[in-house]
Amino acid sequence: MKKRKPADLIVRSMSEGVLLSFLLLVIIIYVLYTSGHLKIDLSWPSLLQTGAALLVPVIVVGALYGLYHALRLKMRLDKLRDTLLMWEKGNWSQAAPQWGNDEWSRLGEQIDRIGKKWEDQISSLQRLSTNNAQLAEQARITAIIEERQRLARELHDAVSQQLFAISMTATAIGRTFDSNPARAKRQVELIEEMSSVAQSEMRALLLHLRPVYLEGKRLSQGLRELIRELQAKIPMEITLDMDDDLRLLKGVENHIFRIVQESLSNTLRHAKAERMEIRIVQKVDSVRVTLKDDGIGFELNETKQASYGLSTMKERTNELGGTIQYITAPGKGTRIEIVIPIVTLNTEESRWG
Repeated sequence: MKKRKPADLIVRSMSEGVLLSFLLLVIIIYVLYTSGHLKIDLSWPSLLQTGAALLVPVIVVGALYGLYHALRLKMRLDKLRDTLLMWEKGNWSQAAPQWGNDEWSRLGEQIDRIGKKWEDQISSLQRLSTNNAQLAEQARITAIIEERQRLARELHDAVSQQLFAISMTATAIGRTFDSNPARAKRQVELIEEMSSVAQSEMRALLLHLRPVYLEGKRLSQGLRELIRELQAKIPMEITLDMDDDLRLLKGVENHIFRIVQESLSNTLRHAKAERMEIRIVQKVDSVRVTLKDDGIGFELNETKQASYGLSTMKERTNELGGTIQYITAPGKGTRIEIVIPIVTLNTEESRWG
């Protein structure tokens, strides 16, 4: 159905003025006629002549009154509209127009108060946005500093000590090589083993130097690139079973990416595994993440669960409202089962095009 175009204010006001003048004329004639002060010749020629003589001034007066009233009203509305347009464009320097002491004046004052409230709210929003940006930057810098400190501790506690042990063992080889070749051979084997451990530690630490988040990539794409880089540097076989069409919220994907990254780091440093399987599947209302390796495993106890890597994975899983379960034993490898519920949000953020 086509929308009707509203009538022009001037035309409508002039029409109403003419109608009002005509009604007033009819009422005046009726009152004068019924009171006997006016005699009317009821013949048609006389009626037509008298009606034409009266209607012309009535129409003119009514139209002029309507025009004056409309122009006066239109002038005020135009000023008010100009002020609102300036506010819409972000220019708050123009105040609402003021008109005398009537209702229009009170309307202008009310609109001016509303404009000042809008201006104050916009100023507050801008300050809040600035504060949020500063807090985000501070959080980013704090996270970088904490990660550097953690990596420094890891380098000192693991790689640095292993390199020192390698250096001391190499020095001992020089002293025992001629007198005790068998012992020197065992020391060489020990150096090879410690070098392999140090190399695994370094690879795990380098893994943490990767970007913390997916940087706009899909989860499947980010994980495949991560695995491809690792496969080119380490002998361990890594397989990924995941649907490329899996779509989750950005925050959920970032957490899953970091959980898998932490699991790979733990496997490289401690498990001595030859194979690792990563499986991510979507159920009806949840996502199941399975991380499995054929390494040496460990004794599941409170101390081990409190280690940095496992506690980080547990914290990220808890933030997603999920559950995590460790299945392991010495010499039996390690299996980690994570179940994360899927929450559908009716917002633009939850929609992936």
